[in-house]
Amino acid sequence: MKKSQFGLDAMMAVRLTVVMAFAATMSGCASLAVTAFAIGASTGVQHTINGVGYRTFTQPPSKVRTAALAALADMRIRVDATGSTASDGLIKASTPGRKIELQVEQISPNTTRLRAVVNQYAFLRDAATANEIIIQTERIIAGL
Repeated sequence: MKKSQFGLDAMMAVRLTVVMAFAATMSGCASLAVTAFAIGASTGVQHTINGVGYRTFTQPPSKVRTAALAALADMRIRVDATGSTASDGLIKASTPGRKIELQVEQISPNTTRLRAVVNQYAFLRDAATANEIIIQTERIIAGL
């Protein structure tokens, strides 16, 4: 095999070039992921890539449910239906062009997860509105 000036054969040089090119392109993705994580962490709201917002509160489910309903009222969002239990309740709401579902899930007697999904039209998710509902719920809980 023919060696390059650095002592590498041609196949090894090709492999090294491919690995370096791959590493260079992936470093940009890492910085975007770190930026996205920092933005989400600064608000205290976790969200998935599909636009669903999550937040866990150190409060009983009844307080989180009451605060979520108050947040929707403050935002002038119409509540269409509520679940039958305060511990694992579903809240359905809507605005023109959006369907909203909030799920209050009891993790322990004093720990509750709030999940917010805002569907815009038939196929799109509105992560910004889902996050704002959770932020407003957090604000109300802080004032209780």
